[in-house]
Amino acid sequence: MSKPILFSGIQPTGNLHIGNYLGAVKNWVTLQNSGEYDCFFSVVDYHSLTGNMTAEERREQITRTVIELLAAGIDPEKSTLFVQSHVPEHTELAWIFNSLTPMAELERMTQYKDKSTQQAKNINAGLFTYPVLQVADVLLYHGTHVPVGEDQVQHIELVRDVARWFNNRYGNYFPETEVLLTHIPRVKSLLEPTKKMSKSKGQGHVIELADEPESIANKLKKAVTASEGEEGSPGVANLLLLLKEFGSAGDYTKFSAAEKEGSIRYGDLKQVLAESIATYFADFRKKRAALLQDNTTVTAIMESGAKKAGDVAKETMDRVRKMVGVR
Repeated sequence: MSKPILFSGIQPTGNLHIGNYLGAVKNWVTLQNSGEYDCFFSVVDYHSLTGNMTAEERREQITRTVIELLAAGIDPEKSTLFVQSHVPEHTELAWIFNSLTPMAELERMTQYKDKSTQQAKNINAGLFTYPVLQVADVLLYHGTHVPVGEDQVQHIELVRDVARWFNNRYGNYFPETEVLLTHIPRVKSLLEPTKKMSKSKGQGHVIELADEPESIANKLKKAVTASEGEEGSPGVANLLLLLKEFGSAGDYTKFSAAEKEGSIRYGDLKQVLAESIATYFADFRKKRAALLQDNTTVTAIMESGAKKAGDVAKETMDRVRKMVGVR
């Protein structure tokens, strides 16, 4: 009996940071290693075209994202890891789905509103139709499950809707994808702990997986904690969350208790947290450095992943073209 098909993707918009790791990549590795799913993981570079990155930056970052996913534990022997643009059927299927998707459905998508605010001088059509390409990403492989947090459920609802619209019009073919709801820790910016950790705010706001121990320590020294007399600081809560994820249970228990008692020493917390994060990602940094020097292996992995994904995509599009009447 075939396994459920799991699809997820990540944009190549900068080095992976601990928010990306806890929000997606760590869970991908767990799902991959469970052996319960046929996993497809993609570096979705076409999605990044809606942003403001230069061509050279994008070219370099695509490969680096593949390298960092490999270093973080994605295994090309267990999963299909590939670059979206290496499989051109993604955009072909997206165009077919565009012709089925009402504009009203896209107008209500929160991602369009959020991204339009972030890049007010570059509100392009791609931002508007972005969710349809996401639908194509999933259904091209007949994805039955997509791992997401609660804030992303809306996108999977659109995947289900488009599959239903296609099936009703052309005949039953695509599955109605299910949400694989996962707990995603809400990692906040080090300098603005009421806001989500994001590279767009600047390097001081994030800890990258590739950061050296000294850099991690320096960033955490500047992390916002609490003003004098303040209770329930979001900054301290964020640091304790990170300690819970990357440190020992004993350290987390000790500092959490000290926070409740009002005896916590923020300098000590930051030092222990810095050491914990640096140790946690030591193996990642070592693997990443090796892969950055091994272009042959990385290229071979990308070509193999594109071949595996492409074989599935070609079969899907052969059928879809006939169903919609262009063949």
